[in-house]
Parts: sequence; C-alpha cells; structure tokens
Amino acid sequence: MKVLLFSSKKHDQDYFSIASCSSDIEVDHQRAHLDIDTVELCKGYSAICIFVNDNANAEVLEKLNQYGVQHIALRCAGFNNVDLLAANKFGITVSRVPSYSPEAVAEHALALIMTLNRKTHKAYNRVRENNFSLQGLLGFNLFGKTVGVIGTGQIGTALIRILLGFGCKIMCYDPFPNPKLLETSDLNYVDLKTLIQQSDIISLHCPLTKESHHMIDAESLSLMKQGVMLINTSRGGLIDTSAVIAALKSRQIGYLGLDVYEMESELFFEDKSFDIIQDDVFDRLSGFPNVIITGHQGFYTHEALTEIADKTIKNLMLANQNKRDDSSFL
Repeated sequence: MKVLLFSSKKHDQDYFSIASCSSDIEVDHQRAHLDIDTVELCKGYSAICIFVNDNANAEVLEKLNQYGVQHIALRCAGFNNVDLLAANKFGITVSRVPSYSPEAVAEHALALIMTLNRKTHKAYNRVRENNFSLQGLLGFNLFGKTVGVIGTGQIGTALIRILLGFGCKIMCYDPFPNPKLLETSDLNYVDLKTLIQQSDIISLHCPLTKESHHMIDAESLSLMKQGVMLINTSRGGLIDTSAVIAALKSRQIGYLGLDVYEMESELFFEDKSFDIIQDDVFDRLSGFPNVIITGHQGFYTHEALTEIADKTIKNLMLANQNKRDDSSFL
C-alpha cells in the first residue's frame, strides 16, 4: 500500500520510518497541508495520512475518490477536519489514533498551569539579566484549589490523577461520564454551569463538535470566578477567542494557557520568526502578560510519537486488508 503523509515534519519521517519498516506500507512524505489546492498530489496513492490542520472537506473528498484514494488515516485523535458523511458517500474509510500517551497532553496542561501560576518563564528571564526581584512573581498554592475538568476521556482522566496528587478538589463535566471516575470519592461530576461558576482553574479536554464549538463564550466567561485560570490543550474552536480577549481586558480571566488556537492552521508547526504575522487577533492575544501560548506541542513526546506512528501503521494495514478496528475506525 502506497501512502502519502501530509503536513510531514522531521519527527514524522523518523517515527514512521521505524513503525513501517517491517510492514508492507510504503510511506511518502509531503510537507504541504492537504486542501483543495494540494489534493492532486494524491494521484497514484491508495491511502493518505493527515494531521490536525489538514482539510478533508467534501470537495477534497470528492477529488480523493476520483484519484482512487480508499482510506484516510488520521495520526491524531480528533477528526473534526474530516467530513465523515462525505467520506461515507464516496466509500472512503477513515481511521484515527483514539489514544496516544494521554499523559503527554495532561502533563503539558499541568506545565501551563504551573508556569502561569509561578511565573517561571518570567523568573528565568529576570535571573539571566541579574534581576532577582520577586515583585510581580506572586503565585498561589494548588493545594485545596477547585479544578474543573471538562471532558473525562483518557487525557482528562490522566490530568485528574495528577491534580489529585497536588491535593486539588476536582469537578468534572462530561455528557458521558467515565465509569471508573464515578467510583472515585475525591471528585464530583456536576453540570457545566456549576463547574464554570465554582472552579478556580478550568481545563478543557473534549473533542470539537457542533455542540462544543465556542463552549467558552462571553456568556460562560461571565459566570466564571473573577481571575479564573483557563487552560485549553484540546482544540482551538472550543474557545471564542474574541470573547476571551474581552475577558482578559476586564480581568475576568486572570490566567490563560493555550496549546491550541482556532486559526492555528495558518501559524502552528512552521517557523514564522521572520514573517509579519497577519493575524491581528493572535497578536492581541499573545500580547497579554498573563497569557502563555505554545504551538500545539502537548502531544510532542517520544512515547506519544511512537504510539501515533505504530497505531497509524496498524490502521493502514487493516484498511489494506479490508478489515477494521472498531475502536479506531470512524
């Protein structure tokens, strides 16, 4: 099976080379994103592999069908960038990696929490300039704070395990509660409004769907505690960025940590250090002193990349044999 891997970086080449070496999957790498302008590159391939910022909408899927592409392998958990109805219409099967080292993303969420709280990034820069003043570096104890975790899949559950070790009080919201967590006496499932109103820290760990799009908007922000900490390591579209900027200006949000951004496809995973950024919203957002943005690196650990490559190759092998894994195929 010949596969074209879009949005390829060096780590993709390294890890997929290892994962595919003992299989009959031949992977070619393409730096470009998949969209209607690049879909022609798929000619001659029976499958493609895409990532979070590739675009497999109905128009692209129609072209893929014409070129003989029979399978799309997502090397990520989210699949909001694939029109599943159109894929089904054209007979194109779709797989994903539903879980890959959930601790990787959970630990990155914690890193954002700790950095925002204790301001270690600012302290690091100060000390390098021989400035040892503590002014402006005041933090707070995580012990005893109420953390609201929205989405209790494997990543949300991993974060909960970590935060319980800090002595935090945990509130959870998920339309489909985790049965294992229901047995845990140290946390409570509550409705979304209660979580938003009572949490000192809110961390998002849910997929992007029509229902969850802009779940953090002006109305929900107005219900939060003054000075709340908001963390998003899931999908940028969960947050209404304009509403968040207004809440930062009014100090309703005291701390904001993002590893994702709604319009990140134009920015993330590329070196833009010599460019003039044309996204005025991102420029405004990144200018706040109480905001930390990382470039979608939550997944970027050795363990996670190994699992992503291995599982994606296994999905491609199953697709090549006209088989499926119900946990991974959509």
